[in-house]
Amino acid sequence: MDIEKGAVWIPFPILERFMRDVFIGLGAPRADAAICANVLIAADKFGFDSHGISRLKPIYYDRIKQGIQLARTRIRVVKDSAGTAVLDGGNGMGHVVAHRAMTLAIRKAKKHGLGMVAVRNSTHFGIAGYYPLMAVKAGMIGISGTNARPSIAPTFGVENMLGTNPLTFAMPTDEKFPFLLDCATSIVQRGKVEIYAKLGKPMPKGWVIAHDGSSKTDPHAVLADLVAGTAALLPLGGAGEDLAGYKGYGYATVVEILSAALQQGAYLKMLNGVDKKGRKTPYPLGHFFIAIDVARFTPPASFKKIAGRILRQLRASQKAPGQKRIYTAGEKEHLTWLDRRKKGVPVNRETQKEILAMRDELGLKKYRFSFEK
Repeated sequence: MDIEKGAVWIPFPILERFMRDVFIGLGAPRADAAICANVLIAADKFGFDSHGISRLKPIYYDRIKQGIQLARTRIRVVKDSAGTAVLDGGNGMGHVVAHRAMTLAIRKAKKHGLGMVAVRNSTHFGIAGYYPLMAVKAGMIGISGTNARPSIAPTFGVENMLGTNPLTFAMPTDEKFPFLLDCATSIVQRGKVEIYAKLGKPMPKGWVIAHDGSSKTDPHAVLADLVAGTAALLPLGGAGEDLAGYKGYGYATVVEILSAALQQGAYLKMLNGVDKKGRKTPYPLGHFFIAIDVARFTPPASFKKIAGRILRQLRASQKAPGQKRIYTAGEKEHLTWLDRRKKGVPVNRETQKEILAMRDELGLKKYRFSFEK
């Protein structure tokens, strides 16, 4: 997406410290606040602008203020075995719960070759790719998934039933960056709709379906309709079967099952965030994390070399007419990071207002930003 004309670039360290201090101001312990801020700044570094600073206020700050999410995270171990575990996040900070879960999965994989941890009663944990990358840093393959509040309609349906449910993989390579596939199982995630709304731009046709089967493009109306249940995001592939929308629908369902059935967690409409009387309630999300120790199968250097060769051969393959370059998953994120490490994060005007509102409410007087008049 194009950067808004009124956007201001803020250096990574300043923005990360600010987000950490916001979480501390809301009651999160310093170590937990650091994890949350690090996950959010990672999204902005990689170009996932829908999941970084732009979500600090609406997804975390406001929910904590509303009492439907806890700033202080208390994790309970429900089950624990040699290679698996089930954790209960107690509606605390999803980033902290997820970080603990993947750390545990990696620890188990080091001992047994494979580790898997399922989570229930968690909350939004930022970009799903952050956690598989933790496994890559340990020389492993990482996999993660999470369900979310209902957004996606099933194939041949118009009701929002499934979350955007990312299924995410990260693998080490011999290149300067790992293979990272982090994407929703819908055509577009709700966070990108929020960005379009902040920028005041219409969305492309074919992303959202209304109950009458028409396509909706007004992002403000779409966000309201998703909450009201009168519109839905379409699964990867789009409406119907001609473009294989059933595949995105199927993968979203896989994530939903693995994010709920293993841990006896909430699913589908149970994640609406409202009770029968219309009062706001927590979004008790479920996640799963898998770590696979490459060394149990093959020498890590061999794995990295073959993985790298696969990616390089894909990029070197014949390009479509008019196309200058073929990318592999994780490459654009790496290139974005190389560019943004010099400039920082582009913060749009609406998010600038949110930053100042949070700063003033929490009394974080030491922060002055370049966009202030």
